[in-house]
Parts: sequence; structure tokens; C-alpha cells
Amino acid sequence: MSLLTGLVQENFGQGPVPSCFVAHRGDIFLGTASLIACDEETRPQYTPWIAAVWLEPDHRGRGTGAALIDRAAAFAFKAGAGRVYLLAGPHRRSFYEGSGWSVMETLADGMFVMTRDAEGGPL
Repeated sequence: MSLLTGLVQENFGQGPVPSCFVAHRGDIFLGTASLIACDEETRPQYTPWIAAVWLEPDHRGRGTGAALIDRAAAFAFKAGAGRVYLLAGPHRRSFYEGSGWSVMETLADGMFVMTRDAEGGPL
């Protein structure tokens, strides 16, 4: 079993967290994003997180990744979250900022904790 398959299977549960969102065109897998309780063990107070975002290389740059992230965030907001979190490396920061995310914190390893708020801000 691949690492990606294992991560996705961890997200099949009874509640909204964890959840997994899969993009496909017919039988063709395009990508995935997950909604999990925590993606940064040093920041357990932040929850929920969008994580394990993956797009097949041939399907990048077509809006599918942004749509997956938007869908996961909307699902979290509908479930009652006022804010969602995402961990991004420097090479992905501008992509997320262009999709409405804000840098909340820069970690010592150079990763960014990014946030997006529900309409009206965090609860």
C-alpha cells in the first residue's frame, strides 16, 4: 500500500474530522485533500487542518487543487469550524495566498502555518 493510499484510508470515519476529498474525472484520479484534527504536533491547539493535498502531476495548474482545498475548507466551516489551518512550504506559500490563505506563523523549519477564516471570522 502506498503512503498516499494509507493517508487517505485514515480519513474514513464517522465525523467530519477526519474526512477525505477526492477529485476525479470519471475513473481517472486527479488528486486529494484531507481534513484532519492536527497536522503540526507542536501546535495541537490549532484545529482542523487541511493536509495531504496531492494532485497528479499531469493535472496540476488547472484549478483542481484550489477546488479541493476550497471544498475541504467549506466542509470544515459547515461543520462549525471558524478557522482552518494548513501547513505549507516556502514553494507553496504564494499559491495558498493567492487562494485566500494568510500566513499566521513561520515555524523554525521554514514552514508556514496558514489560515483561512469562515465568513465573519473565527468563532
